[in-house]
Amino acid sequence: MPTFTVVPVEDVEDGSNSGAAAGGNRPISLGKIFSEEQEADSAEDPFSGDDNRRESSAFINPDMDTETYYEGKNMALFEEEMDSTPMVSSFLNKLANYTNLTQGVREHEEAEDGVRRAAVMVPHMGTFIGVYLPCMQNILGVILFLRLTWIVGTAGILGSFAIVSMCCICTLLTAISMSAIATNGVVPAGGSYYMISRSLGPEFGGAVGLCLYLGTTFAGSLYILGTIEILLLYIIPPEKVVKETTANDMRIYGTCCLLLMALVVFVGVKYVNKLALVFLSCVVLSIMATYAGAIKTAIKPSNFSVCLLGNRTLKNEMFEKCAKTDVELWNLFCDSPYLNATCDEYFALNNLTEIQATPGVLGEVINDNLWGNYGPDNMVIERKNLSSVPAEANNDKLKNYVFNDWATYFTLLVGIYFPSVTGIMAGSNRSGDLRDAQRSIPIGTILAILTTSFIYISFVVLFGACIEGVVLRDKFGFSVKTKPVISILAWPSPWVIVIGSFFSCCGAGLQSLTGAPRLLQAIARDGIIPFLQVFGHGKANGEPTWALLLTVGICEIGILIASLDHVAPILSMFFLMCYLFVNLACAVQTLLCTPNWRPRFKFYHWTLSFLGMSLCLSLMFISSWIYALVVIVIAGCIYKYIEYKGAVKEWGDGIRGLSLNAARYALIRLEEAPLHTKNWRPQLLVLCKLNSDLEVTHPRLLSFATQLKAGKGLTIVCSVLEGTYMTRGDEAKKGEQNLKAAMAAEKTKGFSHVVVSSSLRDGFSILIQSAGLGGMKHNAVLMAWPTGWKQDRDSSVRRNFIETVRETTSAHQALLVAKNIDHFPANQERLKEGTVDVWWIVHDGGLLMLLPFLLSQHKVWRKCKMRIFTVAQMDDNSIQMKKDLQMFLYQLRLNAVVEVVEMHDSDISAFTYEKTLVMEQRSQMLKQMQLSRTEREREIQSITDVSRASIKRKKCSSADAPPLYSQCIPEDEAQLIHDRNTASHSAANDKAAGATSDRVHMTWTKDKLQNERNKHKENMAVKDMFNMKPNHSNVRRMHTAVKLNEVVVKKSCNSELVLLNMPGPPKNKKGDDNYMEFLEVLMEGLDRVLLVRGGGREVITIYS
Repeated sequence: MPTFTVVPVEDVEDGSNSGAAAGGNRPISLGKIFSEEQEADSAEDPFSGDDNRRESSAFINPDMDTETYYEGKNMALFEEEMDSTPMVSSFLNKLANYTNLTQGVREHEEAEDGVRRAAVMVPHMGTFIGVYLPCMQNILGVILFLRLTWIVGTAGILGSFAIVSMCCICTLLTAISMSAIATNGVVPAGGSYYMISRSLGPEFGGAVGLCLYLGTTFAGSLYILGTIEILLLYIIPPEKVVKETTANDMRIYGTCCLLLMALVVFVGVKYVNKLALVFLSCVVLSIMATYAGAIKTAIKPSNFSVCLLGNRTLKNEMFEKCAKTDVELWNLFCDSPYLNATCDEYFALNNLTEIQATPGVLGEVINDNLWGNYGPDNMVIERKNLSSVPAEANNDKLKNYVFNDWATYFTLLVGIYFPSVTGIMAGSNRSGDLRDAQRSIPIGTILAILTTSFIYISFVVLFGACIEGVVLRDKFGFSVKTKPVISILAWPSPWVIVIGSFFSCCGAGLQSLTGAPRLLQAIARDGIIPFLQVFGHGKANGEPTWALLLTVGICEIGILIASLDHVAPILSMFFLMCYLFVNLACAVQTLLCTPNWRPRFKFYHWTLSFLGMSLCLSLMFISSWIYALVVIVIAGCIYKYIEYKGAVKEWGDGIRGLSLNAARYALIRLEEAPLHTKNWRPQLLVLCKLNSDLEVTHPRLLSFATQLKAGKGLTIVCSVLEGTYMTRGDEAKKGEQNLKAAMAAEKTKGFSHVVVSSSLRDGFSILIQSAGLGGMKHNAVLMAWPTGWKQDRDSSVRRNFIETVRETTSAHQALLVAKNIDHFPANQERLKEGTVDVWWIVHDGGLLMLLPFLLSQHKVWRKCKMRIFTVAQMDDNSIQMKKDLQMFLYQLRLNAVVEVVEMHDSDISAFTYEKTLVMEQRSQMLKQMQLSRTEREREIQSITDVSRASIKRKKCSSADAPPLYSQCIPEDEAQLIHDRNTASHSAANDKAAGATSDRVHMTWTKDKLQNERNKHKENMAVKDMFNMKPNHSNVRRMHTAVKLNEVVVKKSCNSELVLLNMPGPPKNKKGDDNYMEFLEVLMEGLDRVLLVRGGGREVITIYS
């Protein structure tokens, strides 16, 4: 076992003389060696600062001489693997220097300041600063200050409690799932998008990522509309830019505010981050002022009062005193200031009542606000326990009352309230800035949700207990001098709420405009959505300029809606969709139990994730089923777009694992029972040939497979390379990539595989036996007819084909052989007319009937008609055969024209006899040529062996020779002797008797005598070849092939495709030489032919 000695080393000033300073034999630390090499590499490499270069380079400099570098090392046993598998110390050192800064604000701040920070920045934020406060700032916002009082007044305390509870439980369950995912590894830029995409795959990730982006963008619209609402109603005098409607004011001011915020984000992101603490302080101060005001109100009610006419609530912004003697109030309902003026009937019949807006914590107030008060559009807000004298309504005077601006109902309030609980992803988005992200994210996020949930629930109770119901239902505070209703509860002044909510909305809007472009940039840089790639670029400092422009454009759409209440449900849909998939991702990963699923956060369960997912889906349809369907359709369209057009990404996602589990379960189920005839369809094994460039020789074979399958069932495209996998492994991988490319070009859906075997025959045998898995194995083999088998002097092509036919038959698999496959139509062609002719000679299980039907399902063959021909012998009743076949097709539900062809017995023609004779002579000649070649090779080997033996004897006999001949004969001289003997065998035999002892002697050995006898037999066989008579069995087979071919050509010469029963090879292998010739004669004169051989089972049935 090697021993290690640790010797302290003193560093010297000059690195070049460090060895001398340390002493000749002084040990040098490994850390110093690595550091010096890294410094040298960085000095030589001008691109050493490039992250990609640094990640792809080896841990140890590959340019260094390996032998010199590893000399004397204790780990020399592993030195050949160091480039691919570095030492653990090097790996840990590099891992320790890894940083995970998000693609966001901090890097951009550095670029704006012009100051380059250190390359490695240590995260320093803890749970409170890094997670808790950002989540609090994002959760508490515009809905709290502008709509929560109206929700409490409309839904009542119990209804509001139900709304708040549902939404908070939904976000709490989502936070639990998110904590599990966030603690299962590092979460880089993109936050929740990254978590979902890496857990559910690029399709779901892209769809939900864009939904999250749209939600964040519309959140910017919501905050800007809230800012403008506060500005126009509560801060500046009510002077309108456009006199007609308030909506136009919102559009004009909102657009200006959006442009101003976009300019701030574009010019200086660092200012947005530096003001974040100011905006958060405004939120905290506003909440503290509300709690303080509630305590003060319980002790002493405030001075805010509400004026009621009868039981109707009046807008008191136009008058100071709640009395009919008040001139301003009198003029609102009467046509003149005099006592004899004509006044509104309801004004004349009812008295004015002034009540306190915040009477304190009273049981009567709680009782009034306990239940909901929903109403239709334009309904005047009335107090229940006050009586009034009914009168005819005067529409001109309704503008003086406080009324509902639109119809209210429970589900509407859910959609408006939900944006107030979003923002739980703020901590996970800052994971790179945290000291311990896997501890801070769960604790900070869940604490923030619990804190904000307590604030919302306590505010529901406080509002319902301290504020009058008519005031709570006043959405804009017109009954309390046009102030936010929540502000009348604040202490010391309502302006604390007004100013605090204004800056809070401004800050939230800036944060949305800052975060949304970076989220879009992260999606674009992932490259999963091709049309978004332009938004991955930006300024030199990485600022997402193009993404910011798109965000501003989408945000403007929300501003043009000009209603905070209409934008809020849209925002809710997008965030609910995102939260749904966060829960789904956690549930899928938990159920799959993948080895990489090891979150540090342990307080999760798949049932909680499913509950959160169900709650998200329910809230979507509760809020607005129309919006929910629209968002689902948008997400579905994005999913399908990424599936068909997006880049292929392998992120180890849970959906892939789920697919593997589902596939395993399905394969096991498929093997449990044999396949029924009704479910049979051709599962193809396509045997392709690759040329010297490893390209597919017959791509139309893939086209035909596509047309036959129409995307259904199993298709395995395979090829075989001769050699060994060690030498041709890279070529096999390249060939497989070319197969995939050809399949994509021909739209063939399936699998590809290239095997390397010692021979093509063995390779095809392996594929036929082992392709597929479990119940998903092929049942049919598709291949092209070997067109050049006659011209090939080597008989391997013929033998490979015949053995393939035999093996498919033994494996009970169907065989489809396409002749002239390059003439078959491409997928883009459309055959406008023509026929597909089936020549049904023998029953093969009905495959001949099924194939034309499957082809007719594809648009290439759809307009071709099907014709079925069968052959009748002399003893057959052709008329009855036709009727029976028509009935059989009717029961099979196949539309085809039936024709029975009669083939009478006839004498064998001279042409058939002559053709058979030529065939047998050719086969005999090829055999003799093959035999001659074999004998020649054997004879050459014999001469070589004799030559080498003679050379060896000469070496031994020259041991005592003079010094001149004492050396052995060189190897090249021995090779020369071998070449001479091989080239001039007859000359060597003539000179063998007179040769000296130093030359090669040729003697009559037993092998040579046998060779001479074979030569004599060969000469005799050539003489007898021209006198031979053909075999009677071959003549009969040739006669059948010729006669059948004549009939087929006569009937089907103009057909688009001819399907023929393929006769099997002879059982006696001596007849293999003529089998291919019979098939050639059978198909002669036909363009597109498909030879079909059944697999020995029924594949079509007449039963339902």
